Amino acid sequence: MTKRNSPLQAETICAQGGGAHDASAGVSPAIQLSTTYRRGADNALIVADNFYARYGGPNLRDAENAIAQLEGASDALLFSSGMAAALALFRRLAPGSHVVCSSRGYFSVIAWLREQDARGALQVDFFDPRAPDTMAPLLRQGETSIVWIETPVNPIYEVVDIALMARAAHDAGALLAVDSTAASPILTRPIEHGADIVFHSATKYLNGHSDVLAGVLATADETTQVWADVREERKVGGATLGAFEAWLLLRGMRTLHLRVAHASRAALDLAQRLERHAAVARVTYPGLPSHAQHAVAKRQMTGGFGGMMSFEVKGGEVGALGVVARLKLVKVATSLGGVETLIEHRRSIEGPQSDVPPGLLRLSVGCEHADDIWADLDGALSSGL
Repeated sequence: MTKRNSPLQAETICAQGGGAHDASAGVSPAIQLSTTYRRGADNALIVADNFYARYGGPNLRDAENAIAQLEGASDALLFSSGMAAALALFRRLAPGSHVVCSSRGYFSVIAWLREQDARGALQVDFFDPRAPDTMAPLLRQGETSIVWIETPVNPIYEVVDIALMARAAHDAGALLAVDSTAASPILTRPIEHGADIVFHSATKYLNGHSDVLAGVLATADETTQVWADVREERKVGGATLGAFEAWLLLRGMRTLHLRVAHASRAALDLAQRLERHAAVARVTYPGLPSHAQHAVAKRQMTGGFGGMMSFEVKGGEVGALGVVARLKLVKVATSLGGVETLIEHRRSIEGPQSDVPPGLLRLSVGCEHADDIWADLDGALSSGL
C-alpha cells in the first residue's frame, strides 16, 4: 500500500486502494479472516502488527491507510458502525466535559449527546448551523473539549464554514471534529480547512453499495492524547470492523471518485429541475445559487456538490408521503450514498421531536441516469397536482 504522505491524486488512491496481493500476484488485496496470528520460536509475533483481530488486521489497515491518504490525515481508525466511531471520540472524555455541537446533523449522534447532557455525563451546548455566529459564544475558554459539526448538514443540507469553526474552536483550546459523510473526501477534506478530526459513516459514500455497516475517524495528528484515547476505546470496547467488511469497504472505495462525480452531476441536474417544478416549494442543494451558503460550498467543496439534497413538497406531510407512495424507480428507504437513488420522509423517521419541515423529502442521488430518476420524480410529483 502506498504510504499516507504519497502525492498521488484521489482518483489513483481510490482505484488502487489496498494495493496488490504479493503472495499470489493478484491485482487486488486478499481477505485475511484469521482472528489470531502465530508467534515464532522466540515467542515474538511473526508479523509485528498481526496480533488479534480486535486490535486490527491486514484488511483493516489497508482500508484505514486508503482513507487516511484520501483525507490527508495522519491516521484513521475503522469501527463496526458510524455510531461506534462517533461515540468513541466522546466516551473517553472526563465526566462533565464540555462539548459544543450543531443542533442539526446525524440524528443519532445529536440524540445521544442530548441524552448525555440530560444525565450530566457531558455538558453539551447546541448551536443552529444556519446561524454560525452563535457557535463561538458557547465556547468556554480552556474548558470546551470538542466542537462537533457536520457539513453539508443532514437532512436539509445547509453548509457550515469549516475554517471559521476551526478558528473559533482552536482559539478556545478545543478540537474541531467534522462529520463529512455527505461530502466524502472526494469533495471536501476538512483537515485542509483546519479540522482536527474527520468522521464518516463509512456505510454511506465510502462503501457506496448499501452492504457494509462501518464508521471511521481520521486525525490530523496521531500523536495526541485524544487519538490515543480513541484507539484505546476501540481496542477495549471491541467495536472493530471485521476483516470481510473492511475488504468490502475497500472494494467499494475503488470506485468512490467515479460514483461521487456521477452523483454530483446528476444531483445538480435534478435540483435545477425540481426548483422549477410546480409541486415543489423549496429545494436545498449546495450547488444551487439559491442555497443560502452557496458561496461557502464553492469555497470548500471541489469537483461538485455531492449527491444529497432535500426538497419540500407543497401540501406538507400529506403531500410528501403521497409522492413517495407513487415512486417506482426511486427506492423509499433510510440511508444514503449508495449506487441506488433513495428517498425518505425524514420527519416520520425522527419522530415528534424533529424540527424537519413536514413536507421535506431527503433525496440521495445514485448512479442511475438522471433522466430516469427525473421521470420517476416528475411523475410522482405531478400526479399530486
